[in-house]
Amino acid sequence: MPFLDVTEVLSDPDFCDPSLTYKRRKSVIDDDGIPSTQETITQFSGVVTVDRSIEAQLRMSGQTVTGNILIVTTERLIAGATGHIGDIVTYQNREYLVKSVDPYTAYGAGFVQAHCELMPFDGGSP
Repeated sequence: MPFLDVTEVLSDPDFCDPSLTYKRRKSVIDDDGIPSTQETITQFSGVVTVDRSIEAQLRMSGQTVTGNILIVTTERLIAGATGHIGDIVTYQNREYLVKSVDPYTAYGAGFVQAHCELMPFDGGSP
């Protein structure tokens, strides 16, 4: 299976969304021991599908909205790493936290499947 190369499909304009961005967050500690986060925003392309439908949940404390998307891309998104917090992807004006990543880096040019969860939990604005 490592000879399967899907990168041509991932860059096909019929499937690909070139307007995606991700925010990579790095945890740093200054000389005084105070932690902070450095953020960089990068534009990328990927194929986005529904991983779990957007769903309203009514609770005693109020309503929350949940939902997940799956992004297949050649961009190496992360759910966290040493010194880094999980990436935040912006898709259709909503932010999604990368919760887990399935690496298929040996398949052709390589790609990842990123499972992303809608944030903030009130659903944001469409």
